[in-house]
Amino acid sequence: MAQVLGISGSPVTNSNTDRAVKRVLEHTGLETEFFKLSQLKLAPCYACLSCVDTNQCVVKDDGQMLAQKFREAKAFVLGGWTPYSSLDARTKTFMERMYCLRHQNGLNRGKFGVSVITTACTPRVPGLPPAAETATSQIGCWMMEEGITNLGSLVILGNVPCIRCGHGDECEMSGIKMLWGPEATVASVGVRSLEDDPDLLGIAEKLGQEIRQAVLRADD
Repeated sequence: MAQVLGISGSPVTNSNTDRAVKRVLEHTGLETEFFKLSQLKLAPCYACLSCVDTNQCVVKDDGQMLAQKFREAKAFVLGGWTPYSSLDARTKTFMERMYCLRHQNGLNRGKFGVSVITTACTPRVPGLPPAAETATSQIGCWMMEEGITNLGSLVILGNVPCIRCGHGDECEMSGIKMLWGPEATVASVGVRSLEDDPDLLGIAEKLGQEIRQAVLRADD
């Protein structure tokens, strides 16, 4: 049984989000398990309330397995990204599906959580959406509502999809030009990677160590 779950809402293969979540997991020194939501079948919560008396979701997909894993885990690292300047649909769906554990028994209470947010919008830049702040707040508020201790977050500057679509330089709707100005190009912007920023790597390691300490203290 994994003590710490890693969950990534990013659909990109071996994405910055995936690698950041895994890096935090590695530095917990505990038994961990990683799930990539795009590789699973996961429907949104139906709000049917069939889970009220059992704390078990009746929707027959991978959400049932995830809920059982989440129920057993003591901590988790939840990674999402920011399409349209808020938390992505897969990560939000995961959060909603853990609702089945809430009723009457509060089975999410006492867990420890860390969030990882990847965004193409540099935080706190005038004229740009507060994408990272919005997504971090969404996960943080979910933790608060469930009685989960929020140990912190990691914000990564990632890549707008226009970098790899093949039309990023000439498309009138290019996110490259929206974020970096009309003269920006794929070549001038480049591809951002988690491993290029030693400060982010250090934060990921520190968050992993904080998870370890919190879990061990809770076990004493």
